Amino acid sequence: MTEHLAALHDLAERWRLDHLTPVGSGLEFTVYRALDRDGRPVALRLAHRRFDANANDPHVDTRTLLSQEYALGRHLAAHGFPVAEPLELLLSPAPDAPDVLLSRYVPDDGSELDCFALGGLLGRLHRLPPPPGLVPVASEGLTTRQVIVARIRRRWTEVGRLVADWPDPPDLAVAARHLDTVTTAGLVHLDVRSANIRRRDGATAALLDWSNALLADATLEFGRLTEYARYPENQLDLAALRAGYGREQEPPPDGGAGPGLVCRLDAALMLALVFLSESPDPSRGPAAADHARELAGALGRAG
Repeated sequence: MTEHLAALHDLAERWRLDHLTPVGSGLEFTVYRALDRDGRPVALRLAHRRFDANANDPHVDTRTLLSQEYALGRHLAAHGFPVAEPLELLLSPAPDAPDVLLSRYVPDDGSELDCFALGGLLGRLHRLPPPPGLVPVASEGLTTRQVIVARIRRRWTEVGRLVADWPDPPDLAVAARHLDTVTTAGLVHLDVRSANIRRRDGATAALLDWSNALLADATLEFGRLTEYARYPENQLDLAALRAGYGREQEPPPDGGAGPGLVCRLDAALMLALVFLSESPDPSRGPAAADHARELAGALGRAG
């Protein structure tokens, strides 16, 4: 990491940046704030390493994630969608030097999230044309339907390594059949939560981190939102989100059956592994696993 910091400071000199300050860190990246040569705030997203792995995603290529963030950010900014507009992407030729994404820094005023307005924004997002030829990193080279089934299979097995008396997985043929109605016409974010939303007077000033994006429809987005809303720190009001979304287009069914239930199971297994392995929580981990098991049981009963 010392070498990474030295390389980062070399980049700051090249880009003539001042006041380099860390402002956030996750599994794969650390984000720094700085001032450019004109005194405007910018953000630098620095990969910890080129390749990574975790319980949810065993094969992570941080270069492809930064490249996607750059491409999607440029595309969405051109359509007037609120993002941290990418300015430059530096892919290092040296294996021990970091890849870095330079973007505009979007401040956050700490105001309460306006979920009605956020719902309307997601309704706009789902109508926007995706970039031509986009193959989302999260698709793992599969169709959306295939990758959701593959993730459920893989993550169900991973939870079973961590939870005693874990049952057999649900019938994945049933899950695949339910997903037949999910379209791939639009772009979905799939990580909409307070930590990824920069706010100004409650309104979304920028939706950050597009690593989980897929080509799908609102069914998949709302499946993830429904599961995220179970955790207060995400600050998601589902009723307000659905009402705001309805001002733009018809929201999907509430996720209690069919494709919505499959999409919720996909999200619930991801969260179970977060709380069991990536950010262990002795209370939330077992509870999240139990919840995923309940969703799988509901899917089995629905047939």
